[in-house]
Amino acid sequence: MTIDIEKNGYVWTIIHDRIDARNAMDPESADALYKACLEFDNDPEARVAVLWGKGGAFCAGWDLKYAASLANSDEAFNELEALNFPTGANIAPRGALGPTRLELSKPVIAAVEGPAVAGGMELAMWCDIRVMAETAYMGVFCRRWGITLMDGGTVRMQRLIGYGKAMEITLTGRKVTSDECYQIGLCEKVVPEGEARAAAEAMAHEIARFPQGAVIADRRSMIENYGKPVREALVNEWNNGLRAIRDEGVFGAGRFKDGAGRHGDFEKI
Repeated sequence: MTIDIEKNGYVWTIIHDRIDARNAMDPESADALYKACLEFDNDPEARVAVLWGKGGAFCAGWDLKYAASLANSDEAFNELEALNFPTGANIAPRGALGPTRLELSKPVIAAVEGPAVAGGMELAMWCDIRVMAETAYMGVFCRRWGITLMDGGTVRMQRLIGYGKAMEITLTGRKVTSDECYQIGLCEKVVPEGEARAAAEAMAHEIARFPQGAVIADRRSMIENYGKPVREALVNEWNNGLRAIRDEGVFGAGRFKDGAGRHGDFEKI
């Protein structure tokens, strides 16, 4: 099995272990990762996931050896076409990189060591937050081979960093270092080499210890409100937030009233 899960309290670390291919994604790995992410989202005890590639590479993208096999096999290409989006409200099948079409209800943090390129970059952008090692990098390296972005790259990159910069990175296929990723908004934290997983897990535990109704509501509002007119977005934010306030916020306010968390104290909450 190329996907392993390690659980530590409320935090799940989902590990891609295909070291010999720099964690490039083949159909078996994509299926397993897709199922692992659904399992995480459906488990009431799980709160935050960390996605990490074993062996010093986050993900080198779609397995091009598998892609090359499609040229000589109508059956294999038919399997790829079977991943088309369904109609209606049915859950989407996996993408070439696995969970990239899923809209989870809980946060996922990418812990990026080494390359997160081509589809691997798309997989990292699917996550809510990206923690990168200093030596890690991104890039649309599939530009060299005529392979398109099909796992949300053209959708998510411009939302993260803006149209012009996203277009330049996409069309040139150039390497984007961790420092540049941080500067332009492609990652949220840069750490020394070898420390991405630990830093991402520490962040995950920090998020997981808060009352989760508000965490989930605010995350959902940020995702749902992107691109909406301001008034419509404000209504949606209010409705999402009101449910969380009713379920747990009033109780939390009472704890503050009784003396907890004063003066910005986040330790005893």
